[in-house]
Amino acid sequence: MKDSQSHSCCSFSADKEKKTGKKKSVTIFGYPLSIFFIVVNEFCERFSYYGMRAVLVLYFKYFLKWDDDFSTTIYHTFVALCYLSPILGAIIADSWLGKFKTIVYLSIVYTAGQVIMAVGAINDITDGNKDGTPDNMTFHIALSMVGLLLIALGTGGIKPCVAAFGGDQFNEDQEKQRSTFFSIFYLSINAGSLLSTIITPILRAQKCGIHTQQQCYPLAFGVPAALMVVSLIVFIVGSGMYNKTAPSGNIMVKVCKCIFFAIMNRFHNRSSQIPKREHWLDWAEEKYDKLLIAQVKMVLKVLFLYIPLPMFWALFDQQGSRWTLQATTMDGNFGLMVIQPDQMQTVNPILILIMVPVMDFIIYPLISKCKLNFTPLRKITVGMFLAGLAFVAAALVQLQIDATLPDFPSSTEQQAKFINMVNRSIDITAGKYAFQLQTLQGNEEYYTYNLPFDLTIDSGPTETIRLPGGTRNTIVIVEEFGDVVAKPEEGANAIRFFNGFGMTLNITVGEEGFGNIVSKNMSTYVDVPQGTAEFVIKNAAGSTCAFKREFGFGSSYTFIIPPTFILEENCEEHIKEVEDIKANSIHMAWQIPQYFLMTSGEVVFSVTGLEFSYSQAPSNMKAVLQAGWLLTVAVGNIIVLIVAEAATLPDQWAEYVLFAALLVLVCIIFAIMAYFYTYIDPVQIEADFANLEPEDEKKKNLEMTKKDMVENHDEKKRRSSNEGKIVQTNF
Repeated sequence: MKDSQSHSCCSFSADKEKKTGKKKSVTIFGYPLSIFFIVVNEFCERFSYYGMRAVLVLYFKYFLKWDDDFSTTIYHTFVALCYLSPILGAIIADSWLGKFKTIVYLSIVYTAGQVIMAVGAINDITDGNKDGTPDNMTFHIALSMVGLLLIALGTGGIKPCVAAFGGDQFNEDQEKQRSTFFSIFYLSINAGSLLSTIITPILRAQKCGIHTQQQCYPLAFGVPAALMVVSLIVFIVGSGMYNKTAPSGNIMVKVCKCIFFAIMNRFHNRSSQIPKREHWLDWAEEKYDKLLIAQVKMVLKVLFLYIPLPMFWALFDQQGSRWTLQATTMDGNFGLMVIQPDQMQTVNPILILIMVPVMDFIIYPLISKCKLNFTPLRKITVGMFLAGLAFVAAALVQLQIDATLPDFPSSTEQQAKFINMVNRSIDITAGKYAFQLQTLQGNEEYYTYNLPFDLTIDSGPTETIRLPGGTRNTIVIVEEFGDVVAKPEEGANAIRFFNGFGMTLNITVGEEGFGNIVSKNMSTYVDVPQGTAEFVIKNAAGSTCAFKREFGFGSSYTFIIPPTFILEENCEEHIKEVEDIKANSIHMAWQIPQYFLMTSGEVVFSVTGLEFSYSQAPSNMKAVLQAGWLLTVAVGNIIVLIVAEAATLPDQWAEYVLFAALLVLVCIIFAIMAYFYTYIDPVQIEADFANLEPEDEKKKNLEMTKKDMVENHDEKKRRSSNEGKIVQTNF
């Protein structure tokens, strides 16, 4: 390739340029200028991916209206695809398009997917009646699934290419700069992840819309889409500066072909009369050289240890699904700030920045001073165990949450509570329950019934009450009204008013309205966010009063406006409240221990796992083990979606315990496998084979010489025999 730019910093000789095939590059402080485009590209791409993924499970639950289990299933299906597609991307880059074109083409696919996701989240597109609910949810689901599929292909496809393409920008004498580049590259990944996980939940929590104001998922997906456009543009702008290596064949394809040939050759030579070989891969010797076969053996030895590892990722990736859903039932008020449920995921990257140096400079040296042989495989085992403990902690937190949640009715049960709107205290007998209610008061708890029940007020006539199965109801001693049967969504507070006043009242809170509430009637529920809410009450004559109320997360209240209500400055003194559902009382801070344990496990498991894999892999097969490692992440997410769909556990804490138990079991199996593993030195093995190659060549040449000599001798003998026959004929 010809140099597109010249610069005084360039110091490559013509001979070296021809030898390496790399063109001159502009440098800044000894670094190729091209890598700055690559680092910015990676930051924007990671911001785009993690920003979208941070709000994804809540988008499924609250916008597409899927239940927790199905939301979890689709979320982990998407993550699994993201970690399966890198294999496809690596093959395309190495065997067909090259890294640069693969990154560009798949980034276009990626960007299209992000844009489609943002468009699919706009509820106004199909909201014909302008009620805030999409009229054609199938349309939004279809767009979302297409968008996620394109994103999975894009982000996974470029994953194995970008870092390697960055490494290609350096020359052989820039090893130090290359090492620093990878550190900066990793930092850009974590910076993009951390910032996006903080920012996109804030964007999601904003209100937006044309007809109605709702959670702003289009903005939460639109900003990552915009960052992906920036990422693509930045990468293309640097095109003229890149060193672009031509595709030279994919080593993973070669490894697979070698394994396949060995299996088929062994199958064709399964006769008992054929001598056995030391290893089943030795049956590939007819087609592949011994060095490649030895390298494949080393890779398979490590890949065998990968078999139990997906269970770790099955637990780890639930930070973005089950743990985020758990956070929606908790109190996110940290005093100085209010944390959104999907923002709790930021604890992981923050702790990584803290735990990596702590482990490297404090924990590991202390263990070493204690004369303990903390081998890489032992570190991985400890990491898996810590992840199991994290889920035990999550189960304990879930038990505390469950203790504060209302006991909602099953499909065969009905629940009822009572409010007394009569201007005196009354005695009520409702089925087996008997109690007294003061004027303008209601029960604190709901009563549960399996069958219709008899209701008697004071000594009056008995009335049989029949309620629909699976419902909660408030029976106002005037009329009966249906109640909410689940915690309000997204940590909001479900608020309604009962108008016991003698005239119609209009009530608003912010931009939301309860409508005109006629006398002796109940308003619909309105979701009010956490914090201080100001309610404005207005009558037909235009008289108004306002009162403020502080709300937590996930509560439900019925406010009663009594007949004695007066529209004056201190009108809140007359308003009575009945708590239907208690606010979330378990603080999100209780999730920090489980995040700490999981992150500690990740640092010990993931970093050590990659380090171990690279130390045990042949020099030309690092990519194969990288693909194998990503495959364990994909399989782990598949395990989650199987359990989420197949498990019939009634309680979430029980599912956490199940996952923890499975990981501990797998951890024990891995520990046994690791005990019997023998560490190898791939460099030494490759060097030994390199020394043996000349001897092998001599042996091959000697065998060929002997074979030629025998064939020549047989040819001469055949000719002599033929000549003898001719002489006899002539005589």
